[in-house]
Amino acid sequence: MTIRLTFLFCFITLAGTAQQGTTTPYLSSETAALSKYWILFDSKDQTSSPALSQQAYERRQMQNLSVDELDRPVSTAYLSRLKQVGVEPICQSRWLNAVSARLTTTQCATVLAMPFVKAIQPIDPSIVITSVGVPNGSSEAQLAPVMTQIQAPDFAQAGLTGRFVTIGVIDAGFFGADSANALKHIFVREGVKQVRDYVNDKKTHGNLFHTLETFSDTHGTEVLAAIAGSDPIDNIQYGLATDATFYLARTDQGNKEFRGEEDNWVAAMEWMDSLGVRLINTSLGYAKGMSNPKENYEPGQMDGHTSLISRAAQIAADKKGILIIVSAGNEGDDRSWRIISTPADAQGVLAIGATNNRLWNRIGYSSIGPESLPYLKPNVSCFSLYGTSLSAPVITGFAACLMQANPKLTNKQLMEIIEKSSHLYPYGNNYVGYGVPQASRAIAMLRNQPIPTTARSVKATGKSFVLPVTTNEPLISVFHKKDATHVLQQEATKVAGGKLTLRRATNEKRTTVDLKKEVIEVFWE
Repeated sequence: MTIRLTFLFCFITLAGTAQQGTTTPYLSSETAALSKYWILFDSKDQTSSPALSQQAYERRQMQNLSVDELDRPVSTAYLSRLKQVGVEPICQSRWLNAVSARLTTTQCATVLAMPFVKAIQPIDPSIVITSVGVPNGSSEAQLAPVMTQIQAPDFAQAGLTGRFVTIGVIDAGFFGADSANALKHIFVREGVKQVRDYVNDKKTHGNLFHTLETFSDTHGTEVLAAIAGSDPIDNIQYGLATDATFYLARTDQGNKEFRGEEDNWVAAMEWMDSLGVRLINTSLGYAKGMSNPKENYEPGQMDGHTSLISRAAQIAADKKGILIIVSAGNEGDDRSWRIISTPADAQGVLAIGATNNRLWNRIGYSSIGPESLPYLKPNVSCFSLYGTSLSAPVITGFAACLMQANPKLTNKQLMEIIEKSSHLYPYGNNYVGYGVPQASRAIAMLRNQPIPTTARSVKATGKSFVLPVTTNEPLISVFHKKDATHVLQQEATKVAGGKLTLRRATNEKRTTVDLKKEVIEVFWE
């Protein structure tokens, strides 16, 4: 059967279904004379009520999480004082106790002198959004193979389709989502509950789906389909959470544009938290800047706490019980960067890399985890030919199935199950994390059933070692590592006569042999 990905449109499906009046793509202008900043406050109004819905209160109660100071809104008195000096806040963050605003140099000095202002931090207008489109200019994607890789039929057999699970999607746009064949089943049952556009707040619900401002406005639609897509015409399933419900937020306008929209991302996260959303997919990442070196991120700052969005993500994970699933980034082939983007660097989020389909090792563009981090990134990976922004939603659907099976699982418990279900566990690395999650193993853990032992270790000496293996694969993936998790190089190695010859690289201490159904860790002495 020819695989046909109907939600990567090329404007074939959408041309006949989008409303008339669709505009020509453009990039909205910003006031060049003003720079964008976070203004951080020192305290909150203790008389204000938490900005939470009843559903959010119920979620906190179910997870034994308290309503705390972070849930109180930003002080209205502080906002009024800013407006008195001509500063108009753009976004408000109750978690960071901050607002974003465009300030002149004079206004910066005025605001910083206010007694309730703790600090001002620039939002770099030159941050490059991690590539969210289709790398290498390809126009046809093939996501169906990933469903086989993660054992989607096992979830289907168990009746797990993400039913009763609410998912938030923070992305660059959802143009044509309500008319894409792969998503019609969601809209027919009114599965999209609310949408919010933080880029253009004048857009209505319908306009978000029917007005194209940039070519990347289809990206969120592709992501949504990778979470929950199903094509009834060809009977092809693209995502696992086909029965989930959704809240959608557009926070970024454009692909590789020079703009800072981190504040939109934080605002969307807090909006979803206030509605009681427990699972959020964000296939946006912030990597390197190009125009103002003084304000750019550096690779060393992908440390989980330098960027405010990583701090916000960690608050969401630790304090609000939200499972955030983030694309690791597509900078793996960029020698000036290579590593994951923020907020994938936050310890509490589940960062997703991308693998090849055949060998399950790292596909070239997939960003790697920084060696300086004391924890493993990416956490897990799965196949995506066209970007980690399309591997992350696959794992979001995986998580939704687990949440349906046991709604009482915390976000940290869910992360643990997903990691332990992955095919390389416990021998993860900074190329693919713990590897590809396997539905059969995850279901067994949910049922407290024993999991077959698929990992073993051996010791080796010298500069080469012959390892007997049992596999039908002519080529297998091997990770040469300088320690427990950091890869020196990966390679595809031939198996001859049931034996694998390993040649030790300089400074190599450990080698992971990936047989898919078994993982062997070689310790060099």
